[in-house]
Amino acid sequence: MIKATHRFTLLCALAAGIVFFLAVQGGTAYAKESPKSAFITEMLGQLDRVRGQIMSLENAIPQEKMSWRPGEGVRSVSEVYLHIAGSNYGFLSITGSKPPAGSRVDEKSTTDKAKIADVLKASFDWTKDELSKIGDADLEKEVNMFGQKTTVRNVLITFLGHMHEHFGQSIAYARTNDVVPPWTAARQAQMKNQPTKK
Repeated sequence: MIKATHRFTLLCALAAGIVFFLAVQGGTAYAKESPKSAFITEMLGQLDRVRGQIMSLENAIPQEKMSWRPGEGVRSVSEVYLHIAGSNYGFLSITGSKPPAGSRVDEKSTTDKAKIADVLKASFDWTKDELSKIGDADLEKEVNMFGQKTTVRNVLITFLGHMHEHFGQSIAYARTNDVVPPWTAARQAQMKNQPTKK
């Protein structure tokens, strides 16, 4: 009876050890897939927000306005959107990510709205996946950005600022062509439909 009890206890301990090992292994795998960094979590939130606005604004621009530009030597509407897509690949490649084959973006390659939307979506999808792989230790790694030594963290800050710069440019282009940004139009419609106070 004593031997049976010992055997049962040993089997329970062994089973518990296996479960613990598998849980730790699963936890480790999950940790590798999820950003540990609060900075990256915030970057992903910013990326999702500006991505949604850029994509919705590109969709709101009439096809005939995609080749419009404010002056000679300045990017056109379509070129600004393609520049954003190309920069998504460019900045993340500085941090060490390898863009997929065939992802090089030629800003003058097309003015077709649907094609540009596809290029933008693919670049944002890839960028989000690559950002998600960056951990706290990676942020402090030294890299070369435009001939200057800096950190991955600073590359990402510059990347986000660059995206907002061209997002602002695309808003100005839209407004100049009498296109109200969709999120502004939605807010204006909501305010208009609100009952007036007596």
